Amino acid sequence: MNKGGLLAISVGVATAALVTIGTLWPVASAAAYAGGGEVFRPSSTPQAAAENLGTQIHIQNWEGAYNNLANKAEFTEPEFLRDLKGYALSLRTYATLDSFEVRPLHQSADDAEVVMKMRWSSVVGSFEDTRNLHLTKIGDRWAVNWPLVKEENAPPQVIPVNYLRWDVIYRGPGDDWGAQGVEAPHVRIVDMHPVSRAEGVMIMGELLNEDVVPAFVSVRATLLGKNGSPLAREDSFDLISHTLLPKQVTPFVVRFPGMDLSQVGSIHMDPMSVLVAASADPVVEVQNQQYNPGPVASLSGQLSNQSGQTVNVAHVLSTFYDKNGQVVWVGSKYIDRALQPQIPVDFRIPVPEDLARKISNQRTIVSTFSSGSSL
Repeated sequence: MNKGGLLAISVGVATAALVTIGTLWPVASAAAYAGGGEVFRPSSTPQAAAENLGTQIHIQNWEGAYNNLANKAEFTEPEFLRDLKGYALSLRTYATLDSFEVRPLHQSADDAEVVMKMRWSSVVGSFEDTRNLHLTKIGDRWAVNWPLVKEENAPPQVIPVNYLRWDVIYRGPGDDWGAQGVEAPHVRIVDMHPVSRAEGVMIMGELLNEDVVPAFVSVRATLLGKNGSPLAREDSFDLISHTLLPKQVTPFVVRFPGMDLSQVGSIHMDPMSVLVAASADPVVEVQNQQYNPGPVASLSGQLSNQSGQTVNVAHVLSTFYDKNGQVVWVGSKYIDRALQPQIPVDFRIPVPEDLARKISNQRTIVSTFSSGSSL
């Protein structure tokens, strides 16, 4: 027998062996999709029942997840889905369950309590949703009682609208305006502070729109070596409020992963701006702010949508200062659910432990997105 025939037989035997092993002892992920259907562990324990539910949510089998709930008679399947994916367009709407963890708390003969921590992935990063699940034993299987959270709705009312708005008329293709155009708004960096962190170099600061028109802004930073040659160039991305009304200030952060400040001789900062149409509505107030310096340092508070329209995405940006007014840290939090009019929503922004004691005060702004508009 030639070498080619021997190789073909060897590959065939190895393939058959692997198929046999995969059939008899499938891994969890393979078992979940075997034959195009879902195969789960028997719900003979509270842990297994909760994990089966998490897997159903992970593969977005909403009907299967709902049908296995012990308390499904208390709400409909669409209500269950809206609890997980949001009652209005938000980050949750298109998020996917990346992973989940089930931790047991208590178990008796017919009842059990577990904590399910779900980590969702969205276009702007991940967010967590923790649910305390009560399970009951039905015959020889356990079933989850889902703790449905219904969102509040504002009562019918008329909300007067009185806000500033800027529209922009751009030059059309048939207009003969020569070289004239609209000048870009004047913006200025009013504070800049580079620091070295474990993840690399971070440049934190604040940007002011000192013009009388709104601006879409960004910040570009270039790290220069000791000899003046460029080391790296990065832009601010999400840690900035891109739309600034006249005289507004936004924090910004430019990240340089893998870099160390000892490598840097100087830094070149380039603030950028473009004229945009904008309005001062919707108005989102930051209420009940409270800074906790430890042991788990954080800033907490509530957002209240004062307008009559739904805010689909809210991005909270907090600038933390030391006693001399210098920027110490910039933190942010995306709210994963839409902000309904007049309904307060909690937020919490963590602060690094090594910086917590340096913080003397803070300033918080909210960048918003609503359907049909832009950030």
